Amino acid sequence: MLTVYDLSNGKLAKREGGLPAIGNETVWIDLFAPTVEEDHFVEQALGIEVPTRDEMREIEVSNRLYQDNGTHYMTAFVVHNIDKPRPDSNAFTFILAGHRLVTVRYAESKAIASFLASVEKGEIPADTGAHVLTGLAENVVQRIADLVERLQDKVDELASGIFEIKGGQATRTRRYDVMLKGVGRAGDLLSRAQESASSLERMLNFYKIAARDRGCDPKLRERISTAARDAHSLIEHMTFLAERSTFLLDAALGMITTEQNQ
Repeated sequence: MLTVYDLSNGKLAKREGGLPAIGNETVWIDLFAPTVEEDHFVEQALGIEVPTRDEMREIEVSNRLYQDNGTHYMTAFVVHNIDKPRPDSNAFTFILAGHRLVTVRYAESKAIASFLASVEKGEIPADTGAHVLTGLAENVVQRIADLVERLQDKVDELASGIFEIKGGQATRTRRYDVMLKGVGRAGDLLSRAQESASSLERMLNFYKIAARDRGCDPKLRERISTAARDAHSLIEHMTFLAERSTFLLDAALGMITTEQNQ
């Protein structure tokens, strides 16, 4: 689906359906699971290349972050559906072409809805593609922070459960089984969140240089730097949580071994 956002009175006016024209007032073009026709339409209108889904999943950093003829291409893995028991992560590509931003994605993200709500309230500017990208990145970082808070509570709960298991042997065995599965799920979620935060931090550091080269205003560049620092802080905290999860896993396995020996 192709959605075009035009700047109108400091806010974003949404146009969708068919192949909406791209004018000078257009600052954001969102391609959600685009068709080949939609890809070609945007490529011809802006003189850029829209990456395919397979190209977006490339592992090499050089294929995720690069510049071509003044257009900056940035791809990051974004964690989404964090309210579900098992969040997902997908590649999102951000293309800065002139004063416009093109996003290419194959998954929904509440970070986009949150960003649009902030723009509607006049809390953040959206007068250029660079401002739109910065606002989106800030909201993605916030969503990861919400997931980390949830994981922190889960790890605390597991720690209390593992070291306070009581009852007979059969009861303890069942509880240990539940705890091991809980630690495993927490570890899986942490790995997804770490991957997303690390990918986003690399993208933001690349974006900082791109913003300087593009002559973006100092306030915008400071917002980018702040978002990058926040992503780095989240990575450090998740490293601590991962180490704690490993400790809990070792403790649970040790207690199971003791039970078996007895």
